[in-house]
Amino acid sequence: MNTVLSLLALLVALAALGLAVQTRRGAGNRSSSADDFGLPEDALGLRHEVAALRAEAAGALKHLAVVRYDAFTDTGGHLSWSLALLDDHGDGAVLTSIHGRNEGRTYAKAVSAWTCEQPLSPEEEQAVSHARGA
Repeated sequence: MNTVLSLLALLVALAALGLAVQTRRGAGNRSSSADDFGLPEDALGLRHEVAALRAEAAGALKHLAVVRYDAFTDTGGHLSWSLALLDDHGDGAVLTSIHGRNEGRTYAKAVSAWTCEQPLSPEEEQAVSHARGA
C-alpha cells in the first residue's frame, strides 16, 4: 500500500512539474500587441506610468527664482524680494515683499503663460524671466 501511494505521489509531482514548465515557457513568449519592440507587458505598463508622471510633473511649481533688492534708498541689506513660482506652462504666482524702515508689505500676483494681467515691477519681471530660463 505504501508503494502504491508513493508511486501515485511521484506521478502527481511529475504532472505538476510538467505543467509548471509548460506554463513558464508560454509566459516567456508573451508580448503585448501594442508594443512594437516585443517587450513584456509589464515594461509597457511602466512606460505608461512614466508618461503619466511626466504629465503630472509638468504642473508642478518647479521654475523658481528670487530677486533681492533695496526698495527704498534709506534701507539697505536687500531685504525686499520678489519670488516667481511657476510650472512648465508658465502658470503660477509672483510673491513680493517690500521691506521699509517702518513697515513691510507683501503682494501676490497671478501669472498665466509667463505673463501677468497686473503690471509687474522690474524686479518681478526679472524674477519671472530668471524662472523661465531655469
